[in-house]
Amino acid sequence: MIVGIVIGVGIFKAPSIVAGNVASETVFIALWLAGGVISLVGALCYAELGSSHPHAGGEYYFLSKAYGDWLGFLFAWARMTVIQTGAIAAIAFVFGDYASTLLPLGAKSSALYAGLAVVAITALNVAGTSQSKWVQNVLTTALALVVLAVVLSGLTGAPAAAAPAPAPAEGKAWFSGLALIFVLLTYGGWNEAAYLTAEMRDTRRNIVRALVIGIVVITVLYLLLNFAYLKVLGLAGMRESKAVASDLMKATWGEGGAWLLGIVVVSAALSTLNATVFTGARTNYALGRDFIIFRALGRWNEASSAPVNALLVQGVISLALVGLASFTPDGFQTMVAYTAPAFWLFFMLTGISLFLLRRQAPANADPFRVPLYPVTPALFCAACAWMLYSSFNYAMSLDPGSIGAMVGIAMLASGVPVLMWARRAGAAAGRR
Repeated sequence: MIVGIVIGVGIFKAPSIVAGNVASETVFIALWLAGGVISLVGALCYAELGSSHPHAGGEYYFLSKAYGDWLGFLFAWARMTVIQTGAIAAIAFVFGDYASTLLPLGAKSSALYAGLAVVAITALNVAGTSQSKWVQNVLTTALALVVLAVVLSGLTGAPAAAAPAPAPAEGKAWFSGLALIFVLLTYGGWNEAAYLTAEMRDTRRNIVRALVIGIVVITVLYLLLNFAYLKVLGLAGMRESKAVASDLMKATWGEGGAWLLGIVVVSAALSTLNATVFTGARTNYALGRDFIIFRALGRWNEASSAPVNALLVQGVISLALVGLASFTPDGFQTMVAYTAPAFWLFFMLTGISLFLLRRQAPANADPFRVPLYPVTPALFCAACAWMLYSSFNYAMSLDPGSIGAMVGIAMLASGVPVLMWARRAGAAAGRR
């Protein structure tokens, strides 16, 4: 399940952006290896949190238990307005980029496809129609087979004629923080295991096994895939690509291979988008049940067996984000920048919560303990802090895509007055 959650459509988009923010091929590969190591260190921290305090609420529960309900509220607010909706828009843009290789719709083709995907998938969920488990499994299997096909094609095919990557200027940084943001985005999803702990048997052993084995497998696959990209396209070719896997298949198998890959990636993107819309609406529904000012989100539609209001609000926010990103050079990059500050802030706070929750009695009598404590969680928190700094630093840059980071920071900050409003409304309701 961990492998299925993590290996998504990002690996067919993010490598080209990473390539544009590194000085050499060696640094490019080293960053993908570093991403696996950082994810493994974080996974060990989450393994202790999940086995010590198993709960379906995952990070929301850890943050509320360690810091108080106020931080749990801010996390839920960030998921509704930044993290989950930004992820929906980012996935929609991957769909748009690859759909545009099959049938272009003009200058704003990616944004048009992204907007249509958000509307269609939201409408599908509002109608109460959800994909069955076997469809999701088929698409996940197809995606894994495509990864292997791209790896084999790249490692066995002849390199395409491409201009060599320019030598880095003397004194230039080896890589930018933005490169590692996209690497770790592509590794993202392993933390979702925290939401499964309440349903695991033998949590102490199985969560460690799932996370460690899963991340090692994913790291090996990502390294092989990026070696294949480099071998065929070179660093310069990757920098120029909008759909790097499609370009690799075109160079090795011709137009037919690129079309086949595009169809599978588009299908996988819709599957991922459906799952993200489905889960995001459920967390917003829970927010509506917990806080009176969002009670409209907490209404369940019995006819469609879905939280229709939560779905509609989520869809409107996601569609607005697609519209915002359509005015930037790369909608996917803009949306990742939009989510990054909030994502890394709460990741860091979750890492710190491990130190705080160690002082409390664990719910599980025999929990997993992270090795080399406190060094391991300290390293994870330091990595998160550096990523948070890189996110803010990018927001302050003059890059056109940095508008996403600035808007994301503003939306995150807006949660503070909303929290004050929620507390006053709750107190007034209590007095009545």
